[in-house]
Amino acid sequence: MNHLANSTSPYLLQHVNNPVNWYPWGPEALQKAKDENKLILVSIGYSACHWCHVMEHESFEDEQVAAVMNEYFVCIKVDREERPDVDQIYMSAVQLMTGRGGWPLNCICLPDQRPIYGGTYFRKNEWTSLLFNLADFYKQKPQEAEEYAVKLTEGINQYESVDFIEKTEDEYKLKDLQTIINNWKKYFDNAEGGFGAAPKFPMPNSWISLLRYAHLSKDAEVTAAVDLTLKKMAYGGIYDHVGGGFARYAVDGHWHVPHFEKMLYDNGQLLSLYAEAYTWKPEPLYKQVAAEITSFVLRELTSEDGGFYSALDADSEGIEGKFYTFTKAELSGILGEDADLFGIYYNATNEGNWEEEHTNVFFRNRDDDALSADLDLPVDALRQKITSLKQRLLTARAERVRPGLDNKILASWNGLMLKGLSDAYRAFNEDSYLQYALSNANFILNNLLTSSGKLSRLYKKDVPGGDGLAFLDDYANVIDAFIALYEVTFDEQWLTVARNLADTAISNFYDKAGGIFFYTAADDEMLIARKSEIMDGVTPASNSTMARNLKKLGLLFDDERYHEISAQLLRNIMPYLGKYGSVYSNWIALLTDEVYGVYEVAVTGSGFESYRRDIEKKYIPNKIMLGGTAGSLPLLQGKFGDETQIFICRDKTCGLPSLTVNEALKQIEA
Repeated sequence: MNHLANSTSPYLLQHVNNPVNWYPWGPEALQKAKDENKLILVSIGYSACHWCHVMEHESFEDEQVAAVMNEYFVCIKVDREERPDVDQIYMSAVQLMTGRGGWPLNCICLPDQRPIYGGTYFRKNEWTSLLFNLADFYKQKPQEAEEYAVKLTEGINQYESVDFIEKTEDEYKLKDLQTIINNWKKYFDNAEGGFGAAPKFPMPNSWISLLRYAHLSKDAEVTAAVDLTLKKMAYGGIYDHVGGGFARYAVDGHWHVPHFEKMLYDNGQLLSLYAEAYTWKPEPLYKQVAAEITSFVLRELTSEDGGFYSALDADSEGIEGKFYTFTKAELSGILGEDADLFGIYYNATNEGNWEEEHTNVFFRNRDDDALSADLDLPVDALRQKITSLKQRLLTARAERVRPGLDNKILASWNGLMLKGLSDAYRAFNEDSYLQYALSNANFILNNLLTSSGKLSRLYKKDVPGGDGLAFLDDYANVIDAFIALYEVTFDEQWLTVARNLADTAISNFYDKAGGIFFYTAADDEMLIARKSEIMDGVTPASNSTMARNLKKLGLLFDDERYHEISAQLLRNIMPYLGKYGSVYSNWIALLTDEVYGVYEVAVTGSGFESYRRDIEKKYIPNKIMLGGTAGSLPLLQGKFGDETQIFICRDKTCGLPSLTVNEALKQIEA
């Protein structure tokens, strides 16, 4: 065994029997590199990463390759999900060096952690040759290595940094937002949905942002792009039509063949997207997808005590996608004479429909109405039959060797899933969604919140409340989730926790001089750079989520400090928003709220729950809900009486109370 045996990370434990003398990131390995004047080899990945497994099998399990690594390097394995701060620094380095990134991420560093070379996946011979060359380079030309490390570290510190921009009058106009969206439209794939060509990532936050803009602006082109993308993703092979849930991305340009790993962070956000889309346009497909995502997460990614696990591997039995794909013969063995109908519906053939011979990745390319007519089968009967066949296939699939489970429970990703459940309850009024949300919220309170009020990123059974080590995305996503949970319950305990966490985040992460949040807390381990996360990606940037959180909390608590920080964050990022929308999608959602304004909808009195549900049936993306039968929020004061009333407020000014939902909606429409 190497030095990974006591790790909590399933990814690190996968490497515990490698002949490579791996260390976890920490003082022992870092000091060893300094004492022995050895280069550090930092190898970063995660447990569900297919190409991480490939490189491990080809190189890290090979005795000869391991001998080279052990002789010339101090080798450190990092789980990018447990230590995103370390990953952030070396990902920046590799992107600066190569123009691209990804995992596995491999970086060669001086003994003081400053990188001099890096890349992603390397084939065995290429990897061995590279290691010899770098070891020789450091031995023969240490001064050149030092000079390169200086330049690269300067680049890392500048990467994803912004300038402080002073406040000006009349900062945001509709035409500014329209210009940004029009630039973004250039990247729409109007044939297959999504952005650009292959690979295709779902990018749920981008589509939530565009959905809201489409509704508020009545932009037909954006509306069509949102409609197309939501349908194409739900019909594609990236979606698990048998068990629900989405894979991380599609390797092709039409959503057919997935990279089969399934991540909690994708599915939590996609649950929010399809739930919100249903309130926008009540398509049965959106409701079905939301229900099946929820079923998948509850069935396969939920702990006994209400926490959510991180991921399922892409591989089973050493083969990517084996758990999810079927031959036509296998379908016949399970479904009998109904296999042909299932094959027609999901495009399964005897030859197979992707690279693995005879195997099929299920996808749809026709609507039920069209198929119903061709098959001379009533559409309701067709849907019932397919639902029954999917259940039979799911039962049979459960007997297969399952993909590996990454059973880490992360605060950040639990926040995304908790918000997804809250959004689903808001959209569908399904009580079970709320109960699962409350269970997870209490799990976070009981297991990821220390007695001092700090969050812990990682759940550890033997450490009540965790160790208090968390990053900005943990705070941002949990705050966002608790605000969402308050809006569907009007239980102020969730809002109080959100506010307390926001105050903790401001105290420990906010740089007032720069007007930006750092990703790491002031008292965290000092790495070679202290970075800020500003660009939205497959998950929203922690700074953009904090900016939106503070906008909401400022309105709810009438707290000018929150408003000022939120405004400064947006002001600093504003010059970048027109460059590429997907990289700033959550910021664009905040800008949309600034341009169109936000309604604070207060519902007070004994009938608040019924009125709240009726208001939610009307899609109003730029609103905050608050109320109940009592409450301490400034906006609720003086608004409680014998009758149930609705107050529509904006810019700290409320209209006359409405006694019916229709009256309240007319105030908004006016």
